[in-house]
Amino acid sequence: MDKQNMQINAPHLGTNLTGPPGHIGYSDPQAGYQVPPPDYASPGPVGLPVQYQPVTGHPGGPTQVPWMPAPLPPLNCPPGLEYLTQIDQLLIHQQMELLEVLIGFETNNRYEIKNSLGQRIYFAAEDTDCCTRNCCGPARPFTMKILDNMGREVITLERPLRCASCCFPCCLQEIEIQAPPGVPVGYVTQTWHPCLPKLTIQNERREDVLRISGPCIVCSCCTDIDFEVKSLDEKHVVGKISKHWTGLLKELFTDADNFGIQFPLDLDVKMKAVMLGACFLIDFMFFEMTTK
Repeated sequence: MDKQNMQINAPHLGTNLTGPPGHIGYSDPQAGYQVPPPDYASPGPVGLPVQYQPVTGHPGGPTQVPWMPAPLPPLNCPPGLEYLTQIDQLLIHQQMELLEVLIGFETNNRYEIKNSLGQRIYFAAEDTDCCTRNCCGPARPFTMKILDNMGREVITLERPLRCASCCFPCCLQEIEIQAPPGVPVGYVTQTWHPCLPKLTIQNERREDVLRISGPCIVCSCCTDIDFEVKSLDEKHVVGKISKHWTGLLKELFTDADNFGIQFPLDLDVKMKAVMLGACFLIDFMFFEMTTK
């Protein structure tokens, strides 16, 4: 995929938004952050009208997709993650690639990441070579670059090559989340289980923070598939990652999936970014089918 295609033309930013009502979460969610560097510029001034990003490829012609107005970056928040401080859910829409639908040729995945109002927060673009994509399939290693509305890479996901089989407790799946790029903020690792999909969310020191547990059979018809995010003792559900049903034809003939992520409003913003990485890992592990 051309590097220039991953650059997003950023609109001017608009008024600040307040997040949805909060609910019970973790205390001191911002502990441990580094202060943004002095040369870090806010994505834009507050008070300007919201502008829209034209999107092509829609069946009815070009559409207008609004970007979420950038809130002022709070103190001790990693640059680029200020958007996550005001929301408690994310919507991830994978873009459909015509080449994959017609001939089954695997292309770099691209995703729109939106808030509950449908405003775009980030744009994610996979960066792997053609040989890796088409030889390794869903098990492929990849780098996922997540850009904000200024076209800046604010989050990087690194997935190494691992065994695709769950029958052996070795070479299990994992993904590293960096924010900003080059600075690890957490990891998602597969926990071996003979029947259930299980993952563990870790912080930058590889200390376990949360668990993710999926259903025994990761398939459905006309319904969503939920992966629950739980406390370490797995007694309390604190969020979930859901694969949304997108319709029979789209499910059968494409691998363009829609996901939703829910988490406490006051959850550590770095853990919100790690949950976003967990969603992409779940997509590749269970739903990135080949359309040949």
